[in-house]
Amino acid sequence: MKNDKSAYEAVVEGVAEEMGLPQDRGRADGMPEPCSLVIIGASGDLTARKLVPSLFNLYLNGGLPDQFLIVGCGRTRMGNDEFRNRMKTALTESAHVDQEKWEGFAGSLFYRPIEYDDLPSYVHLAEHLRALDIEHGTRGNRIFYLAIPPTLYETTAHMLGRAGLSGERAGWSRIVVEKPFGRNLETAFALDKVLHEHFQEHQIYRIDHYLAKETVQNILMFRFANTLFEPLWNRGYIDYVSITAAETLGVEHRAGYYEQSGVLRDMFQNHMMQLLALTAMEPPSLFEADRVRDEKVKLYRALRSFSMANLEKYLVLGQYGPGTIGGKAVPAYRDEPGVSPKSLTPTFAMMKIYVDNWRWQGVPFYMSSGKRLAKKLTEIVIQFKEVPHSMFRDALGEPISANRLILGIYPEEKITLTFQTKNPGARFCLRSVTMDFSYLQGSEGPALDAYEKVLLDCMLGDHMLFWRQDAVELCWSFLTPILEECETCSSRAEMLLPYEAGSWGPDAVQELLRRNPRTE
Repeated sequence: MKNDKSAYEAVVEGVAEEMGLPQDRGRADGMPEPCSLVIIGASGDLTARKLVPSLFNLYLNGGLPDQFLIVGCGRTRMGNDEFRNRMKTALTESAHVDQEKWEGFAGSLFYRPIEYDDLPSYVHLAEHLRALDIEHGTRGNRIFYLAIPPTLYETTAHMLGRAGLSGERAGWSRIVVEKPFGRNLETAFALDKVLHEHFQEHQIYRIDHYLAKETVQNILMFRFANTLFEPLWNRGYIDYVSITAAETLGVEHRAGYYEQSGVLRDMFQNHMMQLLALTAMEPPSLFEADRVRDEKVKLYRALRSFSMANLEKYLVLGQYGPGTIGGKAVPAYRDEPGVSPKSLTPTFAMMKIYVDNWRWQGVPFYMSSGKRLAKKLTEIVIQFKEVPHSMFRDALGEPISANRLILGIYPEEKITLTFQTKNPGARFCLRSVTMDFSYLQGSEGPALDAYEKVLLDCMLGDHMLFWRQDAVELCWSFLTPILEECETCSSRAEMLLPYEAGSWGPDAVQELLRRNPRTE
């Protein structure tokens, strides 16, 4: 696979230089070393929809090493040509594919059938990979990406280890697992134990693609690279913080998974907790992976446990009923294919969380996420306090709106700040105005999408955007008692409030927002 140095190479080198990062994490020029990406479960949807398109884009922009292979593995029986044709079909369904470019990329695609619980399959895979290493010069460097159901993680990791594929004698070996990392604290421990039987911590990459979104990464830059905002980023100036990740889609084809998980496991244990950490963490002494992740762990340790006796003061759960999305009627969750007509699985949750530390004492963090809501939206709202004394009260005869900062992640990648100015004219009155910054405004070169970024970082050996096990365990420690109470209490059905598809969730959300945090 040959490609010239390009804008992607400049992006990698430029970011490393700007952040003070060492540029020898891969090759001397800051690009990844030759390697093979082995996708376990390559016949599934994730590979065709996300992984191969991201890798193809990296290839088009010169972001892959010259010696790079993609080896798909799965239960489906097929050869190299059929695998390549499937991937090309998946690409052409979403965009035009230049035939010449595709031919150059397709030469790096291979396929090997395996049975996930069959050791000889992995032994033969190891032999196949060694032969490819010799033929294509990938130096024994391998990434094993588990694009399989979480129930197969432990079996697959164990088999890779027994087949000798976790060893790092000839080159490095890395394993990538997607969320969820277990279903609760106990299963998170069990998964980690199996992973560490054969892989060391530096070899394990727990992926959360939310962290790789450009605007999510920008939160730290915005907070810690500007003297203007960080001095105000505390209980003295901020009234509350709202973190929202809303979807208009329903459960779609994931009913089997979603019935077992619900919104708390699907969104809160991973994506929402990461957004919380980036928003509320203390500044690390250096911008490097473990120091950043150390500060996240400190934040998770400071989360105030919920009172199970008064859970309704801190949590609202809901399940969508029938309604209208984009002018089209949509069914209730219980009427979706594969969902039990008596399902008690929540599709919406809002939590009011407190961080018991010096910076945030008494400031509520409202975290909400759900399906079939009014708009697909991901944003973080920093609501500042009102002015402590209004010298204009006699002249205005109306309250002064507090300042508000919005960090938009989706659909608009932007930052907006609302503040007060005098309205033009003879009459003395205020008006709220907004300063907008579009994230891509004035940018040059390609922007990496989330999967492109995490795949590139894994090749480079950079753990910055990946979960560390202690953070996984702390988040499960916080959420597991809540999950157990919600899933076993006698009032479980009463806790699950209905909401109309196309709305912003149950009416009880407003009551949770109105509660006075200073009395709790």
